[in-house]
Amino acid sequence: MMKTLSVMAVVLLIAACGEAPDATKAVKDDGAPDGAEIFDMYCTLCHGADGTQGINGAKDLTKSVLSKEEMTAIVTNGRNTMAAYKQVLDAAQIDAVVAHVRSLKKSE
Repeated sequence: MMKTLSVMAVVLLIAACGEAPDATKAVKDDGAPDGAEIFDMYCTLCHGADGTQGINGAKDLTKSVLSKEEMTAIVTNGRNTMAAYKQVLDAAQIDAVVAHVRSLKKSE
């Protein structure tokens, strides 16, 4: 039920915006994927711009203790109500998003 609601929310958001975000346009000057821009396109709705929002069961990313590999697996395959992005983002884009998320972590 929650997963269905999450998917419906994403579909409605895309419909309201007119078109789906295009991560291929999110690149830095050197041509590498821009993880912050991709995060902004796909993740801020639930996680917020700073990673602390927590809507729809989203975790506070600034407090994450997950390894890079664990984060990559979650972005790739999804978890709970979070969608999988393996059909949306390529491996380099996922790595860029994970690097951005890891940069949000607050030092203790």
